[in-house]
Amino acid sequence: MKPDFDKMSKPELRTYVLAHRDDLDALDALYHRRTPDAEAVWFHPPKTQEEEQQQFELFKRLISEKEGGS
Repeated sequence: MKPDFDKMSKPELRTYVLAHRDDLDALDALYHRRTPDAEAVWFHPPKTQEEEQQQFELFKRLISEKEGGS
């Protein structure tokens, strides 16, 4: 059973998404909590496993920077 994403704080939801990166419902819930003036970052579908890993690492770094206030 999945947690209720509406009841999670944004930091809790970010942590959940990082721990369950295949959970598209959680990622969608996090996406919909973005601020309207937030900078968009677009990822193209990865062609290789190495590209997928690079995108994931960039995604983690962006989230980490956002949580750190950078």
